[in-house]
Amino acid sequence: MYNITTPIGILGGGSFGTALANLIAEQYKVYIYMRKSESIANINERRNHRGQIIHSNITATNDIALIANSCSVIFPVIPSYAFREVMRQFAPHLNPGHILIHGTKGFDVSFDIENEPERSISSKEVYTMSEVILQETPVVRVGCISGPNLSKEIAAGQPAATVVASRYDEVVKIGQQILHNKRFQVYGSLDIKGIELAGILKNYIAIAAGACAGKGYGENVRALLITRGMAEMIYIGKALGVNPKSFLGLAGIGDLIATCCSPLSRNYNVGFQLAHGKKLPEIIGSINEAAEGIKTVKVIKAMAASIKAKAPLVSILYKIFYEDYSIEKWN
Repeated sequence: MYNITTPIGILGGGSFGTALANLIAEQYKVYIYMRKSESIANINERRNHRGQIIHSNITATNDIALIANSCSVIFPVIPSYAFREVMRQFAPHLNPGHILIHGTKGFDVSFDIENEPERSISSKEVYTMSEVILQETPVVRVGCISGPNLSKEIAAGQPAATVVASRYDEVVKIGQQILHNKRFQVYGSLDIKGIELAGILKNYIAIAAGACAGKGYGENVRALLITRGMAEMIYIGKALGVNPKSFLGLAGIGDLIATCCSPLSRNYNVGFQLAHGKKLPEIIGSINEAAEGIKTVKVIKAMAASIKAKAPLVSILYKIFYEDYSIEKWN
């Protein structure tokens, strides 16, 4: 057991960040970083945020220095589009003594992919969040958490599990100690890149699963989609140089099943709405948090040629998203 005497930091007050803060607050004091004053007031004064009752051990703040100076272990749970900028803001206040364990299932791209949608890219232009932390901060001990972690179920006290991954065994064990309780099992892995990619790639499979459900297809099709989706994930993962073994565990097949089968998943809901005739811009405008699978489709499509990966689901979803391909033709 590690003697953890400082508060635990959470960066980001989305549904999962809030649920994670509540989970950790059962054992530790927690500081949660948020930019909006209204959200800070929701937590500190009203003790309610995103429909979750806030534990008394949690304090919200927009003071970057306070969190960095007070917390030796910090969990960034920030959408991928904002992740690098937040790391840059925190970097002057961080040092090699900090441990950062992120919970973001998305890619960072070295250029503005939104304004250059047709550009082909190599895998060297695409980064996971652990790589962003190493690039932008002096922190050395980096990890991630990934698994079937639907935030509404965790917030409701439902049993769940996750994987803490890092190249450093110490980071894995500290993450396990902080997160584990009687209803939340925490496994460990030293394959951080594989665990990150498993969590990222399953998101677009969940969009396809939501679309199938929205079209009224049954469990046979869902099983087919999950099976072929996992094969596609492994194919892409191998092309990116990771061991497919991590895809076959809790952070891979476990997370894939949860997000492909639950309306609680944001990515699933994107697909479900597409199947009911809504266009992507309308869907994006209607959801309160990032559905990372949308960006993942664009990134994998742009990388497919350079990594020589066959990704038929990505190709179909890209056509539906950006080429006005009717979902009714998808059979």
